[in-house]
Amino acid sequence: MKHGGLVFAGIALMLLFAFAPLTAQSSSINYQTYMIDTFDDPEGQDWAYHAVGSKFITDGYPVLKYIDGMPNSLKVMQENPEKAKFLGMQVKFNRKGDNWVDIIPTKKGDKGLEAYEIPFKGRIHRLDMWVWGAGFYYYIEILVRDCEGRIHALPLGYVNFKGWQNMHVTVPTNIPQASRYLGNKNKLTFVAFRIRTSPGERVDDFKIYFDQFKALTDAYIDSFDGYELGEVDFEKQTE
Repeated sequence: MKHGGLVFAGIALMLLFAFAPLTAQSSSINYQTYMIDTFDDPEGQDWAYHAVGSKFITDGYPVLKYIDGMPNSLKVMQENPEKAKFLGMQVKFNRKGDNWVDIIPTKKGDKGLEAYEIPFKGRIHRLDMWVWGAGFYYYIEILVRDCEGRIHALPLGYVNFKGWQNMHVTVPTNIPQASRYLGNKNKLTFVAFRIRTSPGERVDDFKIYFDQFKALTDAYIDSFDGYELGEVDFEKQTE
């Protein structure tokens, strides 16, 4: 009995140590949902969207346009649905194949409009967006840049459905979102929406619409004695 009791106590201690890190980790998570872009106020936001197509894009396309309205599934959650807008795009290609079009956020710079990468808040767990499909066998990816400068294509999925549908993708944990070094401000950023055509699908006239691009993020902030010292700019310090 004495030997059996020691074995049981040993197993209990092993389980305690095994699950202790999980308990500690869960207390350091603060999941929140925030809106990256509602598409409701194109004049009042810091960026504007620009679309660019691949080699066989038809002249004059792609075309972006803001349209009044929103998915019916969202109207019950809105205080002023009559003021809502969503982003639409029409695109045509001259031939079938591996065609693509990117929708890129831009800002005015010294040389005119320049590509602008939207920084995400916190550590992103999931991205989702409302998408209107017209039955085309096209594919959507969300392009993001990690904190080390590499671009990743997150697969949102095929849009071969009809009408509005909420689409989402979980951000893989192996994508580095923030540097482990203090003072390094590089974070995960949004680069573009990419729409790809399937090789055998028609490409003569395609329309798609987007609404409410949002994120589920871990907003936990690690607080420790001296956290502000990582932000010190030595070039501006006086002697």
